[in-house]
Amino acid sequence: MRKKHKILAFLMVLSIFTFYFLKTGAAFALTEKNKPFEIKAKAAYLCDYDTQTVIYAYNENARLPIASMVKIMTLILCYEHIDSGAMTLDDMITVSENAASMGGSQAFLDAHSQYKVSDLLKSIVVASANDSCVALAEHICGSVEAFVQKMNQKAKELGLQNTNFVNCTGLPAENSYSCAKDVSMMLRELIKHKEYFLHSKIWMDKIVHKGGRETELTNTNKLSRFYEGCDGGKTGYTSEALHCLSATAKRNNLRLISTVIGAPDSKTRFAEVSKLFNFGFANYENKLLVSSQNTLEQGVEVTRGKKKTVQVKPEQDIAIFKARAEELKSVEVKQENYTVKAPVKAGDIVGKITVLYDGQPYKTVNLIACEDIGRKGYKDNIRDMLDKWTS
Repeated sequence: MRKKHKILAFLMVLSIFTFYFLKTGAAFALTEKNKPFEIKAKAAYLCDYDTQTVIYAYNENARLPIASMVKIMTLILCYEHIDSGAMTLDDMITVSENAASMGGSQAFLDAHSQYKVSDLLKSIVVASANDSCVALAEHICGSVEAFVQKMNQKAKELGLQNTNFVNCTGLPAENSYSCAKDVSMMLRELIKHKEYFLHSKIWMDKIVHKGGRETELTNTNKLSRFYEGCDGGKTGYTSEALHCLSATAKRNNLRLISTVIGAPDSKTRFAEVSKLFNFGFANYENKLLVSSQNTLEQGVEVTRGKKKTVQVKPEQDIAIFKARAEELKSVEVKQENYTVKAPVKAGDIVGKITVLYDGQPYKTVNLIACEDIGRKGYKDNIRDMLDKWTS
């Protein structure tokens, strides 16, 4: 009898435990079961560029050395310096002995020689040149130490909680780390700068030094040539960090960012990032709801203009990120026109458009004028009066 009670008690405890697990741990169990594949690396992350929706994540917040992917932040600060007007692509920079002495990947810059900013950036984006990083850092902030402070400040502004920089190159250094998620967010910030794409798609190029000496540059991101849609990214390798890659690819309206840290070899990092891209493009899409290329049927009224209405179009596309298998829900477009007085210039903001998805506000963008409309003059007013009189 006692044995029977023990069995019943055991079954009761087991049922209670099972109920508790299903209630609290089912989501985890389902996630583990439905993982589409395993990643051969220490960490990985895949997300949509526009919405930052996470598609795949593995050990994404682990603090790890990232080698030359540190240069993503270095490039962000360089392009911001250009955007601010403090530097141009045609500016000439004098290379210090400190910059010229950098080891590892380099453009073999000559100390005390001058180079164009565009050439230095090209050597970083294409060939991960450490000497060019230091030359630009010293030019922008006066010293590498001040530049690194700025890198960490920018990391805080971007909300990167698991990132710390010690240098601008990614050469091995104590307490230098980031994570797959943060690296992906850094790359997302970098590719907002259109100038970056001037060099990111280059496969082979060169830098010509004073006196005619040349340094051949070959893109370290092999996916820029061998993966359809890949137009940017940054590799990294040290014996501590192993093989790393953060890359971006775009097909149709969908841009993805994929990051792998700590792959065992170079071939594997490219294969794993490609695997993440393949999964993302196969299963998700950015469904275009409103195109910035098309003028709207309803124009915006212009007072005192030579034309009564101006043709308008959205300033940017509006697309919804969703799984391909998911049905598109109801879409409603609301147009708000501003009071517009002539003269109007093409590109002027003259209203806004809001897309409601499934009844909820999804995104609002500006409406811009597609044409110039001049202000009515004296002769135009006389002509209008005559037209009214004759009619």
